[in-house]
Amino acid sequence: MQTADKSTQTLAIHINGIVQGVGFRPFVYKLATSLKLTGTVSNSGDGVHIMATGGASSLTDFIQRVQLEAPPMADITSISTEERPTDCSHKQFTIVASQHKDKATVPITPDIATCRECLQEIIDPDDRRYGYPFTNCTNCGPRFTIVEKVPYDRPHTSMRHFPMCAQCEQEYNDPLDRRFHAQPNACPTCGPQLSWHDQNGLELAAENCIGSAAQALTEGMVVAIKGLGGFHLAADATSTEAVALLRHRKKRPEKPLAIMVRDLEKAELFCTISELESDLLTSPQHPIVLLKKKGHHHLADNLAEGLGVLGVMLSYTPLHALLLDHPSGPDALVMTSGNATDEPICTQSEDALQRLQNFADYFLLHNRDIVTRVDDSIARVTGGKVRLLRRGRGYSPVPIPIAQTSDILACGAEMKNTFCIVRNKGAYLSQHIGELSHLACFDFYTESINHLQTILEFTPQATACDLHPDYPSTRYANRLQVSCTPVQHHHAHTGAVMAEHGLEQPVVSVVLDGTGFGDDSTIFGGEIYIADRKGYQRKGRLSHLPLPGGDKAAQEPWRMALALLFQNSGQQGLAQQSLPHWLQTVDEYKRTTIGQMLEKSINSPLTSSCGRLFDAVAALTGTCLYTTYEGQAAMLLEQQAQSYAAEQTMQNGVPNTRYSPGLTKNKDLWVLDALPLAQWILEDLNHEISPQEIAYRFHWWLIHGIGMLVEKVRKKYKINTIVLCGGSMQNKLLFEGLDTTLCGKNFVVYSGEKIPVNDGGIALGQAYIAGAP
Repeated sequence: MQTADKSTQTLAIHINGIVQGVGFRPFVYKLATSLKLTGTVSNSGDGVHIMATGGASSLTDFIQRVQLEAPPMADITSISTEERPTDCSHKQFTIVASQHKDKATVPITPDIATCRECLQEIIDPDDRRYGYPFTNCTNCGPRFTIVEKVPYDRPHTSMRHFPMCAQCEQEYNDPLDRRFHAQPNACPTCGPQLSWHDQNGLELAAENCIGSAAQALTEGMVVAIKGLGGFHLAADATSTEAVALLRHRKKRPEKPLAIMVRDLEKAELFCTISELESDLLTSPQHPIVLLKKKGHHHLADNLAEGLGVLGVMLSYTPLHALLLDHPSGPDALVMTSGNATDEPICTQSEDALQRLQNFADYFLLHNRDIVTRVDDSIARVTGGKVRLLRRGRGYSPVPIPIAQTSDILACGAEMKNTFCIVRNKGAYLSQHIGELSHLACFDFYTESINHLQTILEFTPQATACDLHPDYPSTRYANRLQVSCTPVQHHHAHTGAVMAEHGLEQPVVSVVLDGTGFGDDSTIFGGEIYIADRKGYQRKGRLSHLPLPGGDKAAQEPWRMALALLFQNSGQQGLAQQSLPHWLQTVDEYKRTTIGQMLEKSINSPLTSSCGRLFDAVAALTGTCLYTTYEGQAAMLLEQQAQSYAAEQTMQNGVPNTRYSPGLTKNKDLWVLDALPLAQWILEDLNHEISPQEIAYRFHWWLIHGIGMLVEKVRKKYKINTIVLCGGSMQNKLLFEGLDTTLCGKNFVVYSGEKIPVNDGGIALGQAYIAGAP
């Protein structure tokens, strides 16, 4: 017990942010003890509370070092201190039981990839956790996927079913141990266990479940693996036959498949990796990173056909590490989500044994419950910055600080859905949900909303939704019977970037994507807005194209090629002899029917969609006539352009593309005219210009055209801040071309980084706009 003197003080310290489940209390304990402070530290629903007694200088040092030396995964958002009457009743500094009196305000910690110390333990034959696939500590392991409610303590997680053995209990209670208060702490004696099952769910006797899985994968089998946030379907990524089998069973003929490898050294065998990409791969989040494929490697050639990039992630659990380290297993695995197309990933063993029975030959299961499903995150380095394309494991539900926004539930879009809860100036964007048009995904959506609301102890008093009345998320918002604010789709895209970067003043927004419900009876998708949190004005767009057959045109890009030809030349442009030979392969009856639909404007709504323009050019160049996954035509066209980019010629530092953008003006609206593209592309094809060069010219036509549009807007409205958003901004060549061009014109450019620019960020934008003061 300390003896009070004139310099002894007692401070009540409250810390908020990501401070639970990251080893924060052990860190505080060690720091306080080293400074000879007495008192307590505890978790509560609103963060970490510290009562510290000691000399004034020691307390000052303590507060400074708490902020400077916090654990790597901690993120302190606020720290407050209040002097209390000097309390010398404590003999030492201790960690006390968690308290939870008021509503939770502390952020939930995401799942963290296995740390180096734990990886070393599982390969050390002398360690008691040798080969144990559920090894973790305060610096790594499951968090969000096992937590049921706050505060984050073992009884509130799915680890409550596994009482700790004496050794684990000793580690858990030892303030100097790496596992001090590690809630998922476990070992082979007391923790979760693996089991090995055949296709029918029968458990098979196996001395080494991981060895059995490794052998099955090497033999070309598909194995369903229960992981951290759900199931993966795994196959040998070096075997064309194994990949083809997985594709056939999952009915996923062409969509790119991501791979998992043991470590960075393995990844470098297959891909070119920059320093920033290396840092991203090895970060605590361990996302899937889109990397440039090397020309020579021993991977299967049907992982991502027609594309120059490959999704790669490093093993992020001990189970994955042990599997990839096994001598009889492949050195690269396809790890795709364990689900049928457009359904949510399986999380429970019984469910997986039924739903994945026709996909997998074997099942590698474990008996730790997954409380909430979370997909792998996807990121890409574009424009010199890390940009998330899908926000999930490792990132969700870390809150985004958000300025002056009332508490609200934003319900998101229909495709690539996420939802967002704003509470206490923090925006909790959910993990990736998926396509809400499928009932199972909608069930996952409502389940996830309920789970996050439970954790945050949040009951919505207001909601935001998309302007489209038929989106399932819109109908959900309206059923809640609280105040609901509809937000136009592209305004929400803009709002997401504004929210992430704290932008309050009006911006010029360039929104390029597939489709969005417009306010003039057309379908938006290639827009220039002046926008702020209160509203938007449409000041520019791409020229209209008919959308023959509506949504069917996105699945059959040849329809958009005919629409572009028709808009440019009428029925003459659709004549058999006028078409490139690949368009002539489309059934003549179908082509005639589309021609009649275009002539009579039957089921052919007008759209300014950038995505559909990419489809038209992709089909017109023979790059893609039919798609089997969203964005396929645009992705293939980007790769065509990228393959030509190395041969580009430059004039005064600007690519010479030969396609000259033209603008027209209709009242106060500038329009980038896409119709001449039809004639230019046909002429280039007749002159035997390669599809790669045509794709490159098209990209730079669009980049230059958008640059011209925003300059017109800046000249009149004196706004110099640009926001780039929408799904088309995932195109690396397009984004970097726009970024470079606009910065060269002295614009200040913002885009999504922590928040996807696609529909995965819509919910944040809805919240930021609808919750504006």
